[in-house]
Amino acid sequence: MQAPAPMDPAITPANQQARLEQIINDLLAEAKRCGASAAEAVASASTGLEVGVRLGEVETVEHTRDNGLGISVYFGQCKGSASTSDLSPEAIRDTVRQACSIASHTQPDRCAGLAPAELMAGELPDLDLNHPWPIGVADAIQLAIACEDAARATDPRIVNSEGASISTHAGLKVYGNSHGFVGGYPSTRHGLSVAVIGKAGDQMQRDYWYSSARAAADLESPEAVGRRAAERTVARLGARRIGTRRAPVLFQAELAAGLLRHLTSAIHGASLYRKTSFLLDRLDTAIFPGFVRIHEEPHRRRGLASAPFDADGVATRAKDLVTGGVLASYLLDHYSACRLGLQTTGNAGGARNVSVAMGEHDRAGMLRLLGTGLYVTELMGQGVNATTGDYSRGAAGFWVEDGVPRFPVEEITIAGNLKDMYLGLLAIGNDCDFPGSTTTGSWLIDNMTIAGE
Repeated sequence: MQAPAPMDPAITPANQQARLEQIINDLLAEAKRCGASAAEAVASASTGLEVGVRLGEVETVEHTRDNGLGISVYFGQCKGSASTSDLSPEAIRDTVRQACSIASHTQPDRCAGLAPAELMAGELPDLDLNHPWPIGVADAIQLAIACEDAARATDPRIVNSEGASISTHAGLKVYGNSHGFVGGYPSTRHGLSVAVIGKAGDQMQRDYWYSSARAAADLESPEAVGRRAAERTVARLGARRIGTRRAPVLFQAELAAGLLRHLTSAIHGASLYRKTSFLLDRLDTAIFPGFVRIHEEPHRRRGLASAPFDADGVATRAKDLVTGGVLASYLLDHYSACRLGLQTTGNAGGARNVSVAMGEHDRAGMLRLLGTGLYVTELMGQGVNATTGDYSRGAAGFWVEDGVPRFPVEEITIAGNLKDMYLGLLAIGNDCDFPGSTTTGSWLIDNMTIAGE
C-alpha cells in the first residue's frame, strides 16, 4: 500500500529511547538506595491514530499518546510491584517507594527474583519492526472510505455496513534489571478492517476482513480488504441448520490458528504449575500425528510478535514446540520454570510467531480430502475447558459433499476434546491467507460431534 503524504512521524525518536533507558537506570538506583536486593522495571511510550467511518461518514478520530512505568523490587524472596503513567522524577521515586512498601507486607516466595544473569540478551538483533506510517487524518479517512466503498460495491446484496477503520501505532518499550541489563526497541503496527451486512430475502448475514502489518507497505489494499469482507458475507447468505451427526470437520486456516493458541496456552508455564492444563506431564510424548511440526520463531523479521528478549530480559530463541508429533518444549518464564524445577525457555510474555509446517494441499485440495463433512468458517462462544480439553463451540460454515461446498450452515455446535482432536488431525493445508503472528493452513480433523436440529 502506498503511504499518503507525510505528517510529523509518530514513532518515538532515538533520544526518547535514551531518556527511557535513563529513567530505568534512575529507578533501579533508587530501588537499591531503598534497600532492595534486586529490581526490574519496564518503561514505555506510544502514540497512535485510529479513524473509523461508516456509510461514507466519519464516526471516530482518535489520537493516543501514552506513557507507562512498572517496577518490581525484591527484598530477598519478598516481591512488591507498582506502576505509574507519570514519568516525572518525583513520580518515579514515589513508585519505587510504593513497591518497596508492598514488598514489606508480602510473604517470601522461593521463586521470586530475576532470571539468571547469564541468560540476559546480549547484542540485540535488528528485527525490522519499526516502520512509522506518516499518515494524516484526512488521508486515513479516505483510505477507510475506499475500503468500505469497495465492500459495498462488490455485490448488490451488500445492504449495510458496520464501518471501516484505519489504525497506526508506534511504540517504544525499554526493560532493565539490577543485573545491569537494559534494552529496548521501537516497533510499529498498522491495521485496516471493514465489516458489512448482506441480505437475501428475509435473511441477513454479517462478516468482515482485515489486514495488519508492521509496515504500511505490507498491508493489503483497501479495495482488496473490502472485496474480501463482502465476498465472505455474501457466501453466508442462505445458511441453514443441519441435523445432529458425527462427521469430519475442516477448520478454516484462521480458525485453525485458534486451535494452535489452545496448544500454546496449555503448555504455558502458569497453566502447568497451577495444574490447569489438559497437557500436564505430556512433555516428550506424542500429542499429534507424526507429520506435525510446530515451530516458534521470535526473530522473524517484521513478525507481529517478534522480540529480541522476553519480559524477563532473557534472550529469545527459535525452537520446536512439537516435532514429529511429540511435545518438545514448554513455554516458560523464569518464575514458572522455577516452580516446575526447570529452566526458562525465554517465553515471559508468551509465544512469539508460532507456525505449523504446512502440507501440500490448497483449499480446494483440503475440501477434496474432507469429502463429505463440515467446513467451519466461524466459531462463537468460549466453550473450551483448559483443564480437561473439552471443546464445544457454536459454529457456522458450509456443508461439503464430494469435496464441493453445497450450502452454508449456521446455528450448530461442534464438540470434541482437544487431545482427541490433535491426535485426530488428518492433514494441514497450505492455504494460510490471513494476517497475524500465528501461521497455519486449514486443519482437517477426523471426526467430531455436530449438534444441530
